[in-house]
Amino acid sequence: MKNYLKAFLTLTFVGSSFIAHSQSIDTKSKTILDDITKSYKSKKNSYFKFSYGTGASKVTQTQTGIFYSDNTKYKLKIMGIEQIFDGNKVYNINDEDKEITISKPNENQTHFSPLSYLDSYKNEYNVTYSGKKNISGIPVDVIKMTPIKNNGLKNVTLYINTPQKKLIKLEQLSNNNDLAVITINNYKENQTLSPSIFSFDKSKYQNYLITEL
Repeated sequence: MKNYLKAFLTLTFVGSSFIAHSQSIDTKSKTILDDITKSYKSKKNSYFKFSYGTGASKVTQTQTGIFYSDNTKYKLKIMGIEQIFDGNKVYNINDEDKEITISKPNENQTHFSPLSYLDSYKNEYNVTYSGKKNISGIPVDVIKMTPIKNNGLKNVTLYINTPQKKLIKLEQLSNNNDLAVITINNYKENQTLSPSIFSFDKSKYQNYLITEL
């Protein structure tokens, strides 16, 4: 499953430098996505616990992860892997292999976040409103995003609780029909967080192999 996770991190770390040609975004989808993006960005910070499921065409494996963000930095933990972006560099910490890679994203990269599609739709995808659906008793709006240019994905589907302006679920289908699904289970905002939560302390990893790219 770690191969799926690696692929998912890579795909959601795709650059946003595409030039839109004949892009199509319906008005209802644009209104929903603009409202939810504005809502998330207005928060001092956000936290959520999520389930991450993968499989070929359907989910067959699931793991739980946590995600913190203050809109400029983030921390992600899942499957013994921790990823930190401190506003300057990305730190991938693998506890099982005791390895750390450090890299600096280039100007064409966006930061990993299950919320990254809320911004990237503006340039990179055709966007279509696909109606309503119930998820665990919650009525949600379904929005399908299809890439304008090949980025390894067939489509991305967002499930949004529009009255609460919250993303409930995200489905990402790759060109080879690998499916990755994030379902947000517990959301908190404007918490009092330690400033160190988004920083990397090298002294804590004395026995790790550290590679800076």
